[in-house]
Amino acid sequence: MTDLFDFAMQQRLKDEAPLAARMRPRTLDEYIGQEHILGPGKLLRRAIEADRLFSSIILWGPPGTGKTTLAMVIANHTQSHFETISAVLSGIAELRRVIKEALERRRLYNQRTILFVDEVHRWNKAQQDALLPHVENGTLTLIGATTENPYFEVIRALVSRSRIFQLRPLEDEDIRTLIRRALADKHRGYGNLIVEIEPDAETHLINVAGGDARNALNALELAVISTPPNSEGRIQVTLEVAVESIQRRAVLYDKDGDAHYDTISALIKSVRGSDPDAALYWLAKMLYAGEDPRFILRRLLILAGEDIGMADPMGLVVASSAMHAFEFVGLPEGIYPIVEATLYLATAPKSNSAGAYFKAFQLIEEQGITEVPDHLKDDNRDAAALGHGKGYLYPHTDPEHFLPQQYLPAPLLGTYFYSPSEQGYEASVRERLARWRAAQRKALGISRLDELPELPEDTIKEIKGKHRPAGRS
Repeated sequence: MTDLFDFAMQQRLKDEAPLAARMRPRTLDEYIGQEHILGPGKLLRRAIEADRLFSSIILWGPPGTGKTTLAMVIANHTQSHFETISAVLSGIAELRRVIKEALERRRLYNQRTILFVDEVHRWNKAQQDALLPHVENGTLTLIGATTENPYFEVIRALVSRSRIFQLRPLEDEDIRTLIRRALADKHRGYGNLIVEIEPDAETHLINVAGGDARNALNALELAVISTPPNSEGRIQVTLEVAVESIQRRAVLYDKDGDAHYDTISALIKSVRGSDPDAALYWLAKMLYAGEDPRFILRRLLILAGEDIGMADPMGLVVASSAMHAFEFVGLPEGIYPIVEATLYLATAPKSNSAGAYFKAFQLIEEQGITEVPDHLKDDNRDAAALGHGKGYLYPHTDPEHFLPQQYLPAPLLGTYFYSPSEQGYEASVRERLARWRAAQRKALGISRLDELPELPEDTIKEIKGKHRPAGRS
């Protein structure tokens, strides 16, 4: 009796499932999109059709692109036992059960087990490590689905034993096909109803779906069930109804995921590239999607020092002021100081000469720390006994407030880390510094000149990493 009730409940849940779930493709022929990995003759398609999916795979892509659907298609094609677990809801205990049953199944019936793990990136390292040996020895064939970059979110050992397939947002025509299929299908869709969707309404649903099939079908479902039929029994989905059903574009943006880092990267690169229009676009996307404005302001503050630098020292002042102003004002009015800082930095002259610091750091790392010349040492403690500070020339005794003397350790005299640009304020610094350096070389008899070359970006990143406090990303 319990089985009958369970069956009835499962059937009812299936019938009452959302349209997107009911219309989920069950075969490769029904599957829409992802031609780059599932087109005729493609490796993954051949493996599925021949039921020869022996190596584990990771399906990586945005929501609504068919990762879970593809896993279900594989389940329908294979003679292997197919298990599904969610990394959000399941832990090591559930995984151990699956492994135990898979071993028993292989021993008794020589049947393989395919394990589909949805949101596999949600498992921590220990949980992923627990899965690894059973993937490695063939007990389980893994199908992992993730919206995050698996090269960062899945342990390296598991990635190395899997084929990565990247799914892309669906094309407009793919979404159009899915909408029309749902309207025509009499068993799973609305084929038993008379639904007419205006061309403009269909186009609107497609445009705002953003390549997400689930988003489009959910909007279509809301439009159909919320629109009463007219006197002729027709449900008219107009543009107005479509707009109400999907009022705003679902921006792909996860504050801990790829879209977060890709979008802030686009903003910073647009500001660095002096394109205020692109900068405003990416800024608007981030704020629209709910990004923390403080995160944006911190990145603008970094950019002001790194990319504007001495070409316009006010850039750092403006960015810092915007950060303080936002703390006082908050949203929505706090958008104005953020926008002002973005526009100021995007239109300011640019210089990355502050990166000269990394040359000095690299030299110290290679040669070690040298002793401070005696005349530059603190004379408040050991002046009498050791002569510290003796011979130091106080620059303000000169009318021009400059007296040439030795400041670098003797072996480094003539070594120049800082190379001012000819941009903005720094152009005047360049001219002034050239005079001071020439006077210093003449006074100290410096004959060698050693202006160090720019460091590779990888070296700079490595040095920055050494300055990052432990535990901070």
